[in-house]
Amino acid sequence: MKLEFPEDFLWGSATASYQVEGATDEGGRKPSIWDVFCSEENRVANGDTGEIAADQYHRYAEDIVIMRELGLQAYRFSIAWPRIIPEGVGEVNEEGVTYYRNLMLALRKAGIKVVATLYHWDLPYSLELRGGWRSRDTVEAFRTYARVCVERFNDLVDQWITINEPWCISYLSHLIGEHAPGHQSLEETVKVIHHINLAHGMALAECRTQEIRKPVGISWNLFVPRNATRRSEDMEAARKSLIRESRVFTDPVLHGTYPSELGWQFPIEPGDMDIISQPMDFIGVNYYQETVLAADMQQESGYRVVPTWQPTTSQNWAINQYGLYRVLEWIAKEAPGIPLYITENGCASDDVIDPDGRVHDRDRIEYLIKHLEVVKQAIEDGIPLKGYYQWSFIDNFEWAWGYEKRFGIVYCDYKSLQRIIKDSGYFMRDIISGFCEY
Repeated sequence: MKLEFPEDFLWGSATASYQVEGATDEGGRKPSIWDVFCSEENRVANGDTGEIAADQYHRYAEDIVIMRELGLQAYRFSIAWPRIIPEGVGEVNEEGVTYYRNLMLALRKAGIKVVATLYHWDLPYSLELRGGWRSRDTVEAFRTYARVCVERFNDLVDQWITINEPWCISYLSHLIGEHAPGHQSLEETVKVIHHINLAHGMALAECRTQEIRKPVGISWNLFVPRNATRRSEDMEAARKSLIRESRVFTDPVLHGTYPSELGWQFPIEPGDMDIISQPMDFIGVNYYQETVLAADMQQESGYRVVPTWQPTTSQNWAINQYGLYRVLEWIAKEAPGIPLYITENGCASDDVIDPDGRVHDRDRIEYLIKHLEVVKQAIEDGIPLKGYYQWSFIDNFEWAWGYEKRFGIVYCDYKSLQRIIKDSGYFMRDIISGFCEY
C-alpha cells in the first residue's frame, strides 16, 4: 500500500522551548513556572528538569542538518517568553531575540519554514507570583510580549501560532494539578479559560499589525469523546464533555460566545468577545488519543473516563486513529472554510539503541501509518487539511513524565546528547518524499 498526499501538503515536526532548549540560566533567561514546578518535590518523575533537555539552545545547527536530511518542510517550535522578556514585563532581552533570529535564519537557509508558537506553557515565574493566568494583568503582559515578538521576528516567521493547548493551561494546570503551577481549583480554572482565550485574541491582533501579514492561528487539543454505551446518560456525558472541554474554547473564538449551559461566571469585560472572536487564518489540531466516557454523578463534571480495548502507548494512551478523524470532521463543521493543520500527533515509546547502533521503533511507525491513513482519508473526504506536524522532532523533557517517555523521531542520548535518527525518522522521510510503500 502507498500513502500519497497532495503536492502542496506541508510536512513538519514540532517541539516546545522548555522541552528541548535547556540553557535555562543562560542568555539572560529567567525562571519560568516550569523551572519552579520541577524544583518542587514529587511534581515531576525522578525529579527531572528542563535544565539541559535536548540542549537545542546550543545544538540547533546540528538539529537543522538532521531536519534537512529527513526532508522536513517546516519546523514548529515555541518562543520562550522568559528569554524575550525575562521578568514577564519590562525590558526586552536582546540575547534572547538574537538566539531566535539566528535559529530562524538557519531554518530559512536550510529551506525549512519557520512556524513559531508564542506560548507553550513556560510563563515567566515573576508573573505567576502576581497571579499568573488567573490575573487579567498577565493577559496584558502577554499582549506586550506578543507585540515584541511580532516586531522582532515577523520578517522571518512563515506562520504564527498564538497559544498551544488552552485545555492544558487551564484544566491540567489549574484543576487537575498535573502541570505547572499545579493548582486544583474550578474557580481559578474558569478565570484562566477566559484569560487564555482573550490572550489568543490579543496576540492575533498584534500579528495583524504588520505591513506584511503572516498567517496566524491557534493549536487546540480538542476532545470529541465517545459515549461508553447507548444509554441516554452516557450519551449525555459525552455531550457535556464536548461542551466543557472543547466548546468552552472553540465557541468564543469561532462564534463569539461561551456555551450558556455551563453556567460559569467568566470574568468578561466589555469588548472581550470581539477580541476573542477575530477571524483566524488556520486552526491547529493536536491529537494523541480519544477518551470514552460514562455518566458518573459523583464527579463534579458528571462523567468519568472508562477503559477501552485498544492497544496503548507507553503512556497508557489508547491508540485510536479514528478519533482523529472524528475531531477533524467536527472542527471542520464548526469552522467551515478555515484551513486545518495537525500541529501535533505522535506517540511515546520505550525506545532503545540496539546493538547495531540504530533505534528500531516499529511501534511508532505503525502508529504513524494508522494516523496518516486517516489524514489521507480526511483530505479525500473534503476536510480542508493542509499540513501535518509530527510530535516530536527529538526526544525531550515530557513535562510531568520527565525523561521517562520518548516521543521523538530522533533519539537523544541524555548523557552524551548524541542524536540518532530513529527508523520512524526515515519513515517520515519516505512519507515526505512521496515514496512510502508498506
